[in-house]
Amino acid sequence: MLKARRGEITLEIKKVAEKENLSPEVVAQRVADGTVVIPANINHQNLVPGGFGLGLRTKVNANIGTSTAYPDIDREIEKLRAALQAGADAIMDLSTGPDMDSSRRKILVESPVPVGTVPIYQAAVEAMDRYGSIVQMTADDLFRVIEKQAQDGVDFMTVHCGVTLEVISRLKEQGRIADIVSRGGSFITGWMLHHERENPLYENFDRLLDIALRYDVTLSLGDGLRPGCLADATDRAQVQELLILGELVDRARKAGVQVMVEGPGHVPLNQIEANITLAKRICQGAPFYVLGPVVTDVAPGYDHITAAIGGAIGAAAGADFLCYVTPAEHLGLPSIDDVREGVIAARIAAHAADVVKGIPGAREWDEKMARARKELNWEEQIRLAIDPEKARRYREQRNIGNAEACSMCGDFCAMKIVGEFLGKPVEKC
Repeated sequence: MLKARRGEITLEIKKVAEKENLSPEVVAQRVADGTVVIPANINHQNLVPGGFGLGLRTKVNANIGTSTAYPDIDREIEKLRAALQAGADAIMDLSTGPDMDSSRRKILVESPVPVGTVPIYQAAVEAMDRYGSIVQMTADDLFRVIEKQAQDGVDFMTVHCGVTLEVISRLKEQGRIADIVSRGGSFITGWMLHHERENPLYENFDRLLDIALRYDVTLSLGDGLRPGCLADATDRAQVQELLILGELVDRARKAGVQVMVEGPGHVPLNQIEANITLAKRICQGAPFYVLGPVVTDVAPGYDHITAAIGGAIGAAAGADFLCYVTPAEHLGLPSIDDVREGVIAARIAAHAADVVKGIPGAREWDEKMARARKELNWEEQIRLAIDPEKARRYREQRNIGNAEACSMCGDFCAMKIVGEFLGKPVEKC
């Protein structure tokens, strides 16, 4: 950010501009003013830089990570590879299993895309091991973890700086059905209520900025009070936290630290656009990173779909970065197949929004597919598909021989019949 403000066109800016079909000068100006971020830790050696924000293709993140029930990092590396193959633009390591340092370092070595973490997860697990209780964690414990992860090469970090005593008081006064569903938000809230002290991430925000600036870590200001059900959406606690995050965005930008803002959560369809507009306005156009939003609470096993519906609406309204939701959300740790399904669903939502946003190349992709369908050019349709592997499998398994049309219409293919009547017969491909 500081180099962009000085007019320097860095290698990272050049690479992002090339991928996004924009001029380096445009990307540099947006990095300088904070409407685009390029998470690129100076120690992430194999990183291929990607940008998130204004005028760029809507990006998709995939969450992976060990847990106490599933501690095998090799399995998570398989999920990482599946996510990348499916087109994920970023990876978050949410590990809480044993030896988190080793797990994170393996993920960083394997990932050419930006890697994010939630440092309070590791700080909380280490506090349990050291003191027997999460609330015995000290501010120094938390900042030691933040610096260690930054040294390892983590490109962006979710930090719940906006969960303050004032926000918690609003939560208690208004009440909620699901209270706090953010794991990091619950850890920091428990600590604050136990000690009757302010959030150390908020109190020591300048210390956080110093670390972020030193390693060029992008801060992702977490929404600890994101709604966990439709009934809790857009309440006073959520909005109060957002107001604080907007102030912290200003402080980060003044320090030259790249920053983006995280958003809800479970939100009904008719509130999504208002949520995005509010966040963009309050946070001065900072890139907005949303989980879903999930648009109904009643679809466990299908929440990749509920999130894709909300993600498409949210991204069309201005969200820049979608965190995938897998079919296993609310039920258990995702499998490799769940990871793939979650990434593809989020990519569909992102692309649908990019068509609306007028992102360079988005509508052209759809037009190429339309022409291939008109020509019954199956190979081209498969090549253009967002999931070519699945498209080819369906085509080969559900059609007899080298059928000209598909088995749904067969001899009564509308494209073929109308083409003949209009004097534009479709050639077999």
